[in-house]
Amino acid sequence: MPHAGGGFNPPEPTDKGGPDYGRFLEAMRALQDHARAANAPDEVFSRAADAVQQVCDLLAPFDADEWSSPSGRRLDLPMRGNLLPVPMKVERERSQDGSADRLRGWARFRRFHLGRNGAAHGGAIALLFDSVLGTASWLLTGGPYQRTAYLHINYRNIVPIDKELQIEAWVSRTEGRKIFVETRLCDGDTLLTDAEALFVVLKPGQP
Repeated sequence: MPHAGGGFNPPEPTDKGGPDYGRFLEAMRALQDHARAANAPDEVFSRAADAVQQVCDLLAPFDADEWSSPSGRRLDLPMRGNLLPVPMKVERERSQDGSADRLRGWARFRRFHLGRNGAAHGGAIALLFDSVLGTASWLLTGGPYQRTAYLHINYRNIVPIDKELQIEAWVSRTEGRKIFVETRLCDGDTLLTDAEALFVVLKPGQP
């Protein structure tokens, strides 16, 4: 069911989940990492499957719609308490006249995001960029109601996992409801990958 307010609604902050919700999410991320990395005896996987099933059974009666769950609405937690995004943190870097503000920060791909041969999966990189560019689009223009229209990525070098990488993003230009944004991900002086995207400001009530 759509949200009562209709259209594309910003998350309503909440403290649901209590003080251990962040710890729960970090344990879930660690579980994803171990699920990707583990080379355990068969009986260990059997025990793990039983334990995970117990957790699923514990949580299942409390499944709720996206407007009621604390996921994505815990503004006090990284990524608003959402498990999906790649862990990152960006802050606005202001220019003197405000005309060339950009976001700078870090991102870290975990073992869960491994593609092959030590490289982050290309789809995980796209997920990171969509999150970073979407943040840049609304934060640097002040328009929160936007959707991705396209995302173009240049994969230039292998992106490692389990390493803190540098990321920046900026608005290159605007044309009416169109917002063009760019980003790049680096490991020190090495450009790993860059991208450009178009976000479109939604009309009132548009989903």
